[in-house]
Amino acid sequence: MKKQFMMFLVAGAVLVGCEKDLNANQEPELIVNENAASFKEIGSLAIGGTGAAEISAYDEVGKKLFTVNNSNTNQIDVIDLSDPTSPKKLAVIDLSVYNGASNSVAVYDGKLAVALESTTNKQGNGKVIVFKTSDYTLIKEITVGALPDMITFSPDGKFIMTANEGEPNADYSIDPDGTISIIDVNNNYAVTTLNFSGFENQLTTLKAKGFRISKKAKSFAADIEPEYVTISEDSKTAWITLQENNGVAKVDLTSKTITALFGLGYKDFNSVENGIDVSDRDNVIAFTPWKLKGLFMPDAIASYTVNGTTYFVTANEGDAREYDNYSDVTRLKSLSLDPTVFLDAVTLKTDPKMGRLNLVATEGDTDTDGDLDELISFGARSFTIWNGNSGALVFDSKNDLDKRSQDFGTYDDARSDDKGSEPEAVVVAKMGNKNILFVGLERTDTVMVYDITNPSVPQYLQSFKTGDAPEGLLFIPASKSPTKRSLLVVSSEGDGVVKFFQPDLN
Repeated sequence: MKKQFMMFLVAGAVLVGCEKDLNANQEPELIVNENAASFKEIGSLAIGGTGAAEISAYDEVGKKLFTVNNSNTNQIDVIDLSDPTSPKKLAVIDLSVYNGASNSVAVYDGKLAVALESTTNKQGNGKVIVFKTSDYTLIKEITVGALPDMITFSPDGKFIMTANEGEPNADYSIDPDGTISIIDVNNNYAVTTLNFSGFENQLTTLKAKGFRISKKAKSFAADIEPEYVTISEDSKTAWITLQENNGVAKVDLTSKTITALFGLGYKDFNSVENGIDVSDRDNVIAFTPWKLKGLFMPDAIASYTVNGTTYFVTANEGDAREYDNYSDVTRLKSLSLDPTVFLDAVTLKTDPKMGRLNLVATEGDTDTDGDLDELISFGARSFTIWNGNSGALVFDSKNDLDKRSQDFGTYDDARSDDKGSEPEAVVVAKMGNKNILFVGLERTDTVMVYDITNPSVPQYLQSFKTGDAPEGLLFIPASKSPTKRSLLVVSSEGDGVVKFFQPDLN
């Protein structure tokens, strides 16, 4: 039978479908002619104080948002998002009965998955709790690795994945393995938890590529700290950031195995295009080349596919290990520099120069004589696009995030000695025929938007102000949005505010 094409006009959008597709209960494709460089705030909701709005997930059927609320509470706030210009809190899901504190949430097809770290023993196994999004009743409780920090569904809904950070306790006497848990939804939520012990024999090769194992490490597997997960569009491959290790793990979801570890190398700040501001005491913001390298140490990660090749994108925040009896962060002025390498060491150690800069104190003594031959800092102050197959660097934003924050008026000079604008979150969205990247900057309270359709040549589009310390970015495509327009949801843990942004139509 010949297909009969139909067109419908809905709020500036065109729905294009055919009789066969519609009779098969398939939604017609929604094509919205939106301007990705024109996002504006259309609504907001304060759900608490510091820590109240960290991560959010959206249920398109009920038009509800589920947001982690850890502001003197242990709950998920349920928000009515049927009108994003006037969001309202509907209900609360109390998590205290599960002996765990929530870190992250994800939604798929009427199921809400929540990652809980143990409140009785943070180094003990965590949990994933699955609820119905309709009435918040419990579906399943699953044990995963220690300190599940991020949770996500695969695009096809068949898997739930958690990145289990496995942080040590305060005196470093207990340090559980960092792990990845893969939950098979269709197999009664059977869980496979993977550690990294099988890669210890590759340590020399990994270190040569910038992969980092702490000098305090109890073991290779214990030192790995998975942070964030992204899954390919075909639900076959996942990539997980190992933030403190300056690496990314690649996982085959079909075989449920870790297939590769990528060392991410170093960012060289000794060039004009990579120049950064390193002092919070010089009374000026100047992006200058310095004889300095940075470990990328990514936090959030996203992925997308172009012409059959999948890429992953990282927010290169940087993160130190700071515990009661061990810290790997020290200001440069407190360290000994090799006088034959740094002829101007006395000047460099002053506060207006590099003295205040926080360094990875355990890195940089290449000849093991007790002084630093290289200066290594935390983070790359950028976002980076990497080849998903090889882990090769395709594009780095250099110092664009910091410079544009300064131009936008949000750069915080008080963070120059640490991580600059501090890229925290990334999400990639399809808008029309373009791949659009949103980057959340924790210390400048800003989201920056780029067109990354060509992974080698991203194009900057716009910046907009968020709440205090944006932690979670969630893109709701027009086809699932209550307004039939794309929405970006920004959850900010500094002030506990969730904000909603929508683009203009072209």
